[in-house]
Amino acid sequence: MDRICRGETERERERERERERERERERERERERERDGERERERERERERERERERGAVREIRVERERERERGAVREIRAEREREREREREKEAEREREGGNRGERDRRERERERERERERERERERERERERERGRERERGGNRGERDRVCERESEREKEKERQGERERHGQRERKVERERERERERERERERERERERERERERERERERDLERETSSSRERERERERERERERERERERERERK
Repeated sequence: MDRICRGETERERERERERERERERERERERERERDGERERERERERERERERERGAVREIRVERERERERGAVREIRAEREREREREREKEAEREREGGNRGERDRRERERERERERERERERERERERERERGRERERGGNRGERDRVCERESEREKEKERQGERERHGQRERKVERERERERERERERERERERERERERERERERERDLERETSSSRERERERERERERERERERERERERK
């Protein structure tokens, strides 16, 4: 009986040991499954890191392209500004050439007018000489009457009045021409001032475009930095969750 009891007890202990071994095997399988899960999670993390590296590379490419576009826009703005300055210099040179031509034309016109005046004066002098010659002829022809002398003096006064009128008209024409030239010079100065104001407005617009571009570039960089910080926070949260799962 004792042997039977001992045998039963031994079998029970054996069964218990077998159950314990089975539990151990189950625990080992569980640990293996856990290790498999950890390896899978590690592979997933590696895949995520790879995807993140790829996304980072894509973002970097996009950012670099955006920067290149911005640099290209800045270069284009500067080139356009240089072209505008070149056009303005060309216009200025053309105005200077036109101004020089006008000055030369005015000088030649004044010279021609002076020459005409000298010719008129020479003609008047010839007329006076002819008049004196006629007087001498009359003197040689004998005694003249008082009436002839009066007529001669009257004729001389008429001629002098005519010469005086001509001088006054000439002076008026000269003054009129000079006033018109002065008005034209003033209009040209006003146009030049307006062109300078327009250049200043264009420079101010250019400075404003550059400030806008700089603000936009700075804002773009700040947004990119904020996105990078957010991704870093997300990675930190993921690491924290991973630690908690472990």
